[in-house]
Amino acid sequence: MTIEQQTTTDHYAEHVAYCQDSWESALAAEGFEAAVIHAGSQIISFLDDYHYPFRPNPHFVHWLPLTHHHDSVLFVQAGQKPKLVYYQPDDYWYLPPADPEAWWADHFEVITVQDPLAWQNIHMSVRTAYIGDAPCLAGVEGEVRNPERLVNRIHLARSAKTEYEIACIAASARTAAAAHLAAEAAFRQGCSEYEIHMRYLQACGLVDHQLPYGNIVALNDHGAVLHYQDHDLAAPRSSRSFLIDAGATHQGYCSDITRTYACADGEFTDMIAAMDEMQLGLCDDMRAGRDYRDLHIQAHHRIASILENFGIINTSAESAVQQGLSSVFFPHGLGHFLGIQTHDVAGLFADADGTPIPRPEGHPFLRLTRVLEAGNVLTVEPGLYFIPSLLEKWRRDSDTGAINWDKVESLAPFGGIRIEDDVLVTDGAPVNLSRRAFAEI
Repeated sequence: MTIEQQTTTDHYAEHVAYCQDSWESALAAEGFEAAVIHAGSQIISFLDDYHYPFRPNPHFVHWLPLTHHHDSVLFVQAGQKPKLVYYQPDDYWYLPPADPEAWWADHFEVITVQDPLAWQNIHMSVRTAYIGDAPCLAGVEGEVRNPERLVNRIHLARSAKTEYEIACIAASARTAAAAHLAAEAAFRQGCSEYEIHMRYLQACGLVDHQLPYGNIVALNDHGAVLHYQDHDLAAPRSSRSFLIDAGATHQGYCSDITRTYACADGEFTDMIAAMDEMQLGLCDDMRAGRDYRDLHIQAHHRIASILENFGIINTSAESAVQQGLSSVFFPHGLGHFLGIQTHDVAGLFADADGTPIPRPEGHPFLRLTRVLEAGNVLTVEPGLYFIPSLLEKWRRDSDTGAINWDKVESLAPFGGIRIEDDVLVTDGAPVNLSRRAFAEI
């Protein structure tokens, strides 16, 4: 498995063949002979004619690099070339989709239509599953619309990425890495969160609705808000720290990268360096056969050691993990699967029945509990934060002497640290896609 010297059209034929095999196997196992996969429809805001940004059905994007093609529909049937009903309206209000490109269209029977319901004229004489949430599927019988066991089987098949998918994620990481560097430069220049965000968009060549998720652009103590959603227009009087969690997309595939910076040298800078070294060690542990739950617990022990070494806690690292004190400073999961969706599918269950793989006790927010396999792409994102509500809850309910409150008070204005990379699991050493992207720049 390699990502060397590939474009994001390489291996697409093999990818389509993998999709066909996966769907044929899943359909047969669940008593279906065909599937209709609807790309999704635009949603109009209440009492207005404004469309919300379109997000396609990820099962449709898994087959096709079509991310703004609402109301197109894919027909999949065993032993037959997949059939794409390509919605291309004659429209002067909005720009319609371009003509199909040969590199992907040659693998499908393409039928171009101007009526968004034209796909319903294709008669299906076999038992068919309908996949999607478009309003036009509302009348389909419940047991054949998004059948749970079938969808679970496809989710499990999607958790191992093809060469084509890996190339797309790597391309997305390269785009995001360039934009991260532009954002860091804006921070160094004293820009506001809004200005940093706009620099990021300009550098990656995307607009907000094309991002995989809303950028987290957090200055100073805003870095302690895990999913900080605002972009302050005014720069703070004094910029101390900067946490940015931002990705990009390429042909529907996501990257998800986080970096933390300090404005000046000092203890917080040293903590960032310690977290960075620790995070790289965790990335190197992302190997086939490893249980991600164990890796998550290892992250807690390593973060607790940093807390102990910097005098933030007055207890041993081992005791901090046992007491749950490490979760005050690291309350989220170590990471998640990555692909078409930022939080990609099949991270928490084992089979077609959706049998859950439980999270470790006391760690309710972990998004990935699987044993890692070659082909998985996932994030590794340990964090260390000074979150007022969690600290106050510990002070109120637990051993207040376990925390060095003076040290916490001095570091709280910096918010927190998160460092996140996108890692490919292989049959050998893992490939850090985001670090490689920064190195290439």
